Amino acid sequence: MSEATDDLVAEIERLGERLGEARAQVARRVIGQETVVDLTLNALLSGGHALLVGAPGLAKTRLVETLGGVMGLGANRIQFTPDLMPADILGAEVLEEAAGGGRAFRFIQGPIFCQLLMADEINRASPRTQSALLQAMQEKEVTVAGANRPLPRPFHVLATQNPIEQEGTYPLPEAQLDRFLLQVDVDYPTLDAERAILMATTGLDDAAATPVFDADSLLQAQRLVRRMPVGESVVEAILALVRSARPGEGEATEEVEAAVAWGPGPRAAQALMMAVRAKALLEQRLAPSVADVAALARPALKHRMALTFSAKAEGQTIEAVIDGLVARALDGPREAAA
Repeated sequence: MSEATDDLVAEIERLGERLGEARAQVARRVIGQETVVDLTLNALLSGGHALLVGAPGLAKTRLVETLGGVMGLGANRIQFTPDLMPADILGAEVLEEAAGGGRAFRFIQGPIFCQLLMADEINRASPRTQSALLQAMQEKEVTVAGANRPLPRPFHVLATQNPIEQEGTYPLPEAQLDRFLLQVDVDYPTLDAERAILMATTGLDDAAATPVFDADSLLQAQRLVRRMPVGESVVEAILALVRSARPGEGEATEEVEAAVAWGPGPRAAQALMMAVRAKALLEQRLAPSVADVAALARPALKHRMALTFSAKAEGQTIEAVIDGLVARALDGPREAAA
């Protein structure tokens, strides 16, 4: 191997060890949600955003708070409600008395000016307010009063959504869903995990997490993720999976044509390419595999696809459709890689 390759391998190994320490710190406060923690860390390493979907009381808020501390990021939290306005998120210009007399406008930053934003129950806000996040999530800046204002770097949105109660909510538009790198489903803990939660959280003391990263080191980690090598078999597996999920494409089967109303765009393939690299890094491996593509198919695709009315009437689920796509599109590449 060349010297440059040796240096890259050494960097990956060091960062993998550091990420292992970060995972251990998060696990002190968020018990029994290892998969959720890994997927959320994956989104941060990939430089993206995550949508956490789960019932109340499953430590979604606690996870975001803990990650902010462990990753050394300045965090803010917004509780989304129907009466929330875009200015409540972005900020606004106010007219003030100037020091030398007269009046001048001064911009007061909203809570979006942070490095880690928790958008709690994002589907409770009106579409007008939800759309205030679109430019921020994609361009990492906001436009207020005709001026473009850059956000701190790194900038990540971790949004939560309650899938149970739909009354008085506004489903996120497809364009905004597509801007989330991954959808992370937060399930109920196992019996042993829930027992550990009871013992750890109902006493006098609450476990504290120690910072492992800071903003600069996270940015360095994100750059390293982009430098990680990806084999041709993994690239082909990503393309095969994403393209087979699009009705109207040549790769789509009759089942997909009948069941899928609209499929994932190129941003889904980009998300998978970044996420498989981050997954390999979290597991202290030097390169991703086709199995990583299969493991991340649901988180990367389910919020970027929709079922037809007839498929819903037949009781089909988007998860089952994705599992079928994985079986058809990735079995061949996995066998070839083996």
